[in-house]
Amino acid sequence: MEEALAELERVQTQLLQRISKLQHSHLPSSPSQNDTVDDAGTDTVARLSSILRTNGVPEFSFKRVPSDYYDWPLEARRDALSAASIHHLCKSIVLVNTQAPANVVDCTNRNNSKYYVVVVQYTARFNADAVKNFLYSLNNGSIAKKKFNMRLAPEETSMELTGYGHNAVTCIGMKTDIPVILDEAIVKLTPDFFWLGGGEVDLKLGIRTSQLIKFINPFIVQCSNN
Repeated sequence: MEEALAELERVQTQLLQRISKLQHSHLPSSPSQNDTVDDAGTDTVARLSSILRTNGVPEFSFKRVPSDYYDWPLEARRDALSAASIHHLCKSIVLVNTQAPANVVDCTNRNNSKYYVVVVQYTARFNADAVKNFLYSLNNGSIAKKKFNMRLAPEETSMELTGYGHNAVTCIGMKTDIPVILDEAIVKLTPDFFWLGGGEVDLKLGIRTSQLIKFINPFIVQCSNN
Protein backbone atom coordinates (compact mmCIF):
# COMPACT_ATOMS: atom_id res chain seq x y z
CA MET A 1 0.00 0.00 0.00
CA GLU A 2 2.80 2.39 0.95
CA GLU A 3 4.65 1.57 -2.27
CA ALA A 4 1.52 2.34 -4.31
CA LEU A 5 1.08 5.69 -2.57
CA ALA A 6 4.73 6.56 -3.12
CA GLU A 7 4.44 5.72 -6.81
CA LEU A 8 1.28 7.84 -7.10
CA GLU A 9 3.02 10.78 -5.42
CA ARG A 10 5.99 10.44 -7.79
CA VAL A 11 3.72 10.48 -10.86
CA GLN A 12 1.78 13.50 -9.55
CA THR A 13 5.03 15.38 -8.94
CA GLN A 14 6.20 14.69 -12.49
CA LEU A 15 2.87 15.86 -13.90
CA LEU A 16 3.00 19.09 -11.90
CA GLN A 17 6.55 19.77 -13.10
CA ARG A 18 5.53 19.22 -16.73
CA ILE A 19 2.50 21.52 -16.36
CA SER A 20 4.69 24.21 -14.82
CA LYS A 21 7.16 24.00 -17.71
CA LEU A 22 4.36 24.25 -20.27
CA GLN A 23 2.88 27.31 -18.55
CA HIS A 24 6.22 29.11 -18.50
CA SER A 25 6.90 28.29 -22.14
CA HIS A 26 3.72 30.14 -23.16
CA LEU A 27 4.28 33.25 -21.05
CA PRO A 28 5.37 36.38 -23.01
CA SER A 29 8.95 37.31 -22.34
CA SER A 30 9.40 40.47 -20.32
CA PRO A 31 12.27 42.62 -21.56
CA SER A 32 14.91 43.67 -19.11
CA GLN A 33 16.73 46.97 -18.98
CA ASN A 34 19.62 45.29 -20.79
CA ASP A 35 17.42 44.78 -23.86
CA THR A 36 17.61 48.48 -24.64
CA VAL A 37 20.56 49.37 -26.84
CA ASP A 38 21.98 52.68 -25.68
CA ASP A 39 24.36 52.96 -28.62
CA ALA A 40 21.89 54.62 -30.97
CA GLY A 41 24.42 56.29 -33.25
CA THR A 42 23.06 56.68 -36.80
CA ASP A 43 22.70 59.42 -39.39
CA THR A 44 19.19 60.01 -38.05
CA VAL A 45 20.49 60.54 -34.53
CA ALA A 46 23.21 62.88 -35.74
CA ARG A 47 20.79 64.90 -37.88
CA LEU A 48 18.08 65.25 -35.23
CA SER A 49 20.62 65.94 -32.48
CA SER A 50 22.05 68.77 -34.55
CA ILE A 51 18.59 70.22 -35.17
CA LEU A 52 17.72 70.07 -31.47
CA ARG A 53 20.97 71.60 -30.22
CA THR A 54 20.88 74.33 -32.86
CA ASN A 55 17.39 75.27 -31.72
CA GLY A 56 18.12 75.47 -28.02
CA VAL A 57 17.09 71.98 -26.91
CA PRO A 58 19.98 70.55 -24.86
CA GLU A 59 18.01 67.99 -22.84
CA PHE A 60 17.16 64.99 -24.99
CA SER A 61 18.10 61.34 -25.29
CA PHE A 62 17.95 58.66 -27.98
CA LYS A 63 17.47 54.99 -27.18
CA ARG A 64 17.28 52.08 -29.57
CA VAL A 65 14.81 49.32 -28.79
CA PRO A 66 14.41 45.70 -29.98
CA SER A 67 12.34 44.89 -33.06
CA ASP A 68 9.49 43.41 -31.01
CA TYR A 69 9.16 46.55 -28.86
CA TYR A 70 5.62 47.24 -30.09
CA ASP A 71 4.53 43.78 -28.99
CA TRP A 72 5.40 44.64 -25.39
CA PRO A 73 2.92 46.02 -22.85
CA LEU A 74 3.31 49.70 -22.00
CA GLU A 75 4.86 48.83 -18.65
CA ALA A 76 7.68 46.95 -20.38
CA ARG A 77 8.24 49.81 -22.83
CA ARG A 78 8.38 52.22 -19.89
CA ASP A 79 11.05 50.12 -18.22
CA ALA A 80 13.08 49.76 -21.42
CA LEU A 81 13.23 53.54 -21.83
CA SER A 82 13.48 54.30 -18.11
CA ALA A 83 10.46 56.55 -18.60
CA ALA A 84 8.84 58.11 -15.55
CA SER A 85 5.51 56.37 -16.23
CA ILE A 86 3.50 54.75 -19.00
CA HIS A 87 1.82 58.15 -19.47
CA HIS A 88 5.18 59.55 -20.58
CA LEU A 89 5.10 57.30 -23.67
CA CYS A 90 3.76 59.28 -26.62
CA LYS A 91 3.34 59.09 -30.39
CA SER A 92 3.09 61.50 -33.31
CA ILE A 93 0.26 61.02 -35.80
CA VAL A 94 -0.44 62.88 -39.03
CA LEU A 95 -3.98 64.14 -39.57
CA VAL A 96 -5.54 65.31 -42.80
CA ASN A 97 -8.53 67.63 -43.09
CA THR A 98 -10.63 65.70 -45.58
CA GLN A 99 -13.17 68.53 -45.88
CA ALA A 100 -10.71 71.40 -46.35
CA PRO A 101 -11.68 74.00 -48.98
CA ALA A 102 -10.24 73.39 -52.45
CA ASN A 103 -7.66 76.15 -51.99
CA VAL A 104 -6.24 74.54 -48.83
CA VAL A 105 -3.81 71.97 -50.17
CA ASP A 106 -0.71 72.30 -47.99
CA CYS A 107 0.62 73.56 -44.65
CA THR A 108 1.23 77.19 -45.61
CA ASN A 109 -1.35 78.54 -43.16
CA ARG A 110 -0.79 76.93 -39.77
CA ASN A 111 -4.21 78.14 -38.60
CA ASN A 112 -5.95 76.37 -41.46
CA SER A 113 -3.59 73.69 -42.68
CA LYS A 114 -4.45 70.66 -44.77
CA TYR A 115 -2.33 68.55 -42.42
CA TYR A 116 -1.42 68.56 -38.74
CA VAL A 117 0.87 66.42 -36.60
CA VAL A 118 -0.66 65.58 -33.24
CA VAL A 119 1.47 64.35 -30.34
CA VAL A 120 -0.61 62.30 -27.91
CA GLN A 121 -0.05 59.75 -25.14
CA TYR A 122 -0.39 56.03 -25.77
CA THR A 123 -2.56 55.83 -22.67
CA ALA A 124 -4.98 58.47 -23.96
CA ARG A 125 -7.86 58.21 -26.40
CA PHE A 126 -7.43 60.79 -29.15
CA ASN A 127 -10.45 63.05 -29.70
CA ALA A 128 -10.58 64.29 -33.31
CA ASP A 129 -13.63 66.44 -32.57
CA ALA A 130 -11.61 68.41 -30.02
CA VAL A 131 -9.12 69.32 -32.76
CA LYS A 132 -11.97 70.21 -35.11
CA ASN A 133 -13.51 72.54 -32.52
CA PHE A 134 -10.14 74.08 -31.73
CA LEU A 135 -9.42 74.88 -35.38
CA TYR A 136 -12.90 76.31 -35.85
CA SER A 137 -12.36 78.64 -32.88
CA LEU A 138 -8.81 79.45 -33.99
CA ASN A 139 -10.24 80.84 -37.22
CA ASN A 140 -12.85 82.86 -35.29
CA GLY A 141 -15.68 81.01 -36.96
CA SER A 142 -14.77 82.46 -40.36
CA ILE A 143 -14.63 78.94 -41.80
CA ALA A 144 -17.69 76.72 -41.54
CA LYS A 145 -17.31 73.95 -38.98
CA LYS A 146 -18.26 71.40 -41.63
CA LYS A 147 -15.03 72.32 -43.42
CA PHE A 148 -13.05 70.64 -40.65
CA ASN A 149 -12.98 66.86 -40.64
CA MET A 150 -9.75 65.56 -39.16
CA ARG A 151 -8.83 61.99 -40.02
CA LEU A 152 -5.68 59.89 -39.82
CA ALA A 153 -3.67 60.47 -42.98
CA PRO A 154 -2.85 57.43 -45.14
CA GLU A 155 0.52 55.92 -44.26
CA GLU A 156 2.02 56.81 -47.65
CA THR A 157 0.92 60.44 -47.21
CA SER A 158 2.42 60.55 -43.73
CA MET A 159 5.67 59.14 -45.09
CA GLU A 160 5.77 61.64 -47.94
CA LEU A 161 5.14 64.62 -45.67
CA THR A 162 7.34 63.69 -42.72
CA GLY A 163 9.99 61.47 -44.24
CA TYR A 164 9.31 58.92 -41.51
CA GLY A 165 7.65 55.53 -41.75
CA HIS A 166 5.12 53.77 -39.53
CA ASN A 167 6.04 53.85 -35.82
CA ALA A 168 8.97 56.16 -36.61
CA VAL A 169 7.18 59.50 -36.99
CA THR A 170 8.52 62.36 -34.92
CA CYS A 171 7.71 66.06 -34.99
CA ILE A 172 11.41 66.93 -35.26
CA GLY A 173 13.16 67.33 -38.61
CA MET A 174 10.17 66.57 -40.82
CA LYS A 175 10.44 66.99 -44.60
CA THR A 176 7.46 69.35 -44.50
CA ASP A 177 6.90 72.11 -41.98
CA ILE A 178 3.64 70.67 -40.65
CA PRO A 179 1.96 72.51 -37.77
CA VAL A 180 2.13 70.53 -34.53
CA ILE A 181 -0.61 70.06 -31.96
CA LEU A 182 0.62 68.92 -28.54
CA ASP A 183 -1.96 67.34 -26.29
CA GLU A 184 -2.40 69.38 -23.12
CA ALA A 185 -2.12 66.23 -21.00
CA ILE A 186 1.54 65.89 -22.02
CA VAL A 187 2.30 69.42 -20.86
CA LYS A 188 0.92 68.53 -17.42
CA LEU A 189 3.16 65.48 -16.98
CA THR A 190 5.60 65.38 -14.08
CA PRO A 191 8.49 65.22 -14.65
CA ASP A 192 8.31 67.17 -17.91
CA PHE A 193 10.38 64.74 -19.96
CA PHE A 194 8.54 62.39 -22.29
CA TRP A 195 9.29 59.85 -25.04
CA LEU A 196 8.15 59.70 -28.65
CA GLY A 197 9.26 58.30 -32.00
CA GLY A 198 12.81 59.08 -33.01
CA GLY A 199 12.77 58.93 -36.81
CA GLU A 200 13.40 55.18 -37.11
CA VAL A 201 11.05 52.39 -36.09
CA ASP A 202 13.38 51.11 -33.38
CA LEU A 203 14.62 54.51 -32.24
CA LYS A 204 12.97 56.52 -29.46
CA LEU A 205 13.52 60.13 -28.50
CA GLY A 206 13.18 61.44 -24.97
CA ILE A 207 12.87 65.20 -24.66
CA ARG A 208 12.23 67.98 -22.15
CA THR A 209 8.67 69.19 -22.75
CA SER A 210 9.29 72.86 -22.02
CA GLN A 211 12.25 72.98 -24.39
CA LEU A 212 10.32 71.23 -27.16
CA ILE A 213 7.48 73.74 -26.82
CA LYS A 214 9.87 76.66 -27.05
CA PHE A 215 11.44 75.16 -30.18
CA ILE A 216 8.47 74.02 -32.29
CA ASN A 217 5.82 76.39 -30.89
CA PRO A 218 2.99 73.85 -31.06
CA PHE A 219 -0.68 74.47 -30.50
CA ILE A 220 -1.43 73.10 -27.04
CA VAL A 221 -4.88 71.55 -27.14
CA GLN A 222 -6.89 69.29 -24.86
CA CYS A 223 -7.47 66.66 -27.51
CA SER A 224 -7.65 63.36 -25.66
CA ASN A 225 -9.72 61.51 -23.12
CA ASN A 226 -7.74 59.66 -20.47
